[in-house]
Amino acid sequence: MNLNQRSSGVLLHITSLPGPHGMGDFGPDAYRFVDWLQSAGQSVWQLLPTTPIGPGDSPYQGVSAFAGSQWMVALEPLIEKGWLARPTAPAFNGSLINYGEVTPWREQQLRAAAKGFFAGAVDADRIAFAKWCLEAQSWLDDYALFMAIRSPLNGQPWWEWSEGLQRRAPAALAQARKDYADEIAFWQFVQWQFDVQIGALKSYANERGVHIMGDLPIFVAHDSADCWSRPDLYHLDKDFQTTVVAGVPPDDLGPLGQRWGNPLYRWDKMAAEDYAWWTARIQRALTQADVFRIDHFRGFAGYYEIPGDSPDAKRGEWKTGPGMALFDAIKKALGPLPIVAEDLGFITDDVHALRDGCGFPGMKILQFAFGAEGDHEFLPHMWTPASVAYTGTHDNDTVRGWWNQAKPRERAFAGSYLACGEHDVHWAMIRACANSVANMAVYPLQDVLGLDSHHRMNVPGVLGGNWGWRFHWGMLGSEPARVLGLITAASGRGPFELLRLP
Repeated sequence: MNLNQRSSGVLLHITSLPGPHGMGDFGPDAYRFVDWLQSAGQSVWQLLPTTPIGPGDSPYQGVSAFAGSQWMVALEPLIEKGWLARPTAPAFNGSLINYGEVTPWREQQLRAAAKGFFAGAVDADRIAFAKWCLEAQSWLDDYALFMAIRSPLNGQPWWEWSEGLQRRAPAALAQARKDYADEIAFWQFVQWQFDVQIGALKSYANERGVHIMGDLPIFVAHDSADCWSRPDLYHLDKDFQTTVVAGVPPDDLGPLGQRWGNPLYRWDKMAAEDYAWWTARIQRALTQADVFRIDHFRGFAGYYEIPGDSPDAKRGEWKTGPGMALFDAIKKALGPLPIVAEDLGFITDDVHALRDGCGFPGMKILQFAFGAEGDHEFLPHMWTPASVAYTGTHDNDTVRGWWNQAKPRERAFAGSYLACGEHDVHWAMIRACANSVANMAVYPLQDVLGLDSHHRMNVPGVLGGNWGWRFHWGMLGSEPARVLGLITAASGRGPFELLRLP
């Protein structure tokens, strides 16, 4: 995808799609959404991370940086293959994901499908599976073993396993591969189907002029296959506990800062290997998306290091990140990188220098623009082409929610700048982003539909109650696609024919 061409798209996570099985997945509704995007003149579908979810159902705390979320694997293709009998799904909530109800049921179906595959798959499918396992071996073997050991231990963190498994003693690993052979095969099967299905969806989208934009969290979870398989790449003590963790310092929005708890990288160790782990990770991401956003990009210039025993982020200090050396190494191995830098928060000159030196566009959030004066960097007249413009992100309130919660001064400023009121502020913000010089503009589906705070995806710093929002097709009707298409065509981001001029 050419990031220097004008384009626009919609932010919607896979799990937010409609569907009969409790949460969105790579099934028929994903293809229907691609068709809807095409009808609205959109050329980008931005997703949140598709890696496995972690605590609080967050896609930013997964157990693997390489694996895909098993919950996104659609059941319909497994039924069509004859591996799974058509299940009778419980009456799941169509507007909100109840992960506690949905995920055990979906795992039951995936296990039944795996059993059906291993018992009766045709030779061509068996050969395809074996070939894929061999190609994915560099990350799949450790991930599948990690999950296989974890399953009978009810998710016990890896540093509490037996010493042989903690420390990856060859004899202990060999025995585990023997003991858990069937469980390993199950997790390999699920990952194979994840790759098959996301690849098919991406091909369908690309054929219709829609590019997939992924999302890459900068850090990995402590309790992850990545950390277990290469503990030497992280700041851990002899008992594999984190000595320092990631987060951000206190600011006006949080007097205690944010203690994320992710282990921090040993950048010196990674540099000694010419950043091979990162190159492999980016290469993997590029098989699933045409372009992707790197979350917390500023951490590559400088990151905030919090002592592992600190309960909050008040005690911490800034450390120098790997900088250009990391991206030079990746680019040398993979070529030009279609990356968008999430350059929000406490941003210093070195972050801008790294972003511009890499040639990556940054992000502009229109909701942030109205708290100061007419020279604020997030006002559209201050933007540059090398930007991706957003009305808001998954971490923001919806535009309508923002308007209802905004201070009177902000609301008055926004109303004057955008020439709008409560009833049309969402279209006014979309139009402002579309008409700006930013090369790409992206709008959460909630904003295209003019929804309020009840439809918000995530409230940062709040554990629980997030990541569950879903839409249903009745919300879309015909008007949102028509209006979005008109705005897109008039701003030079989509087919001009959508204007239907006389």
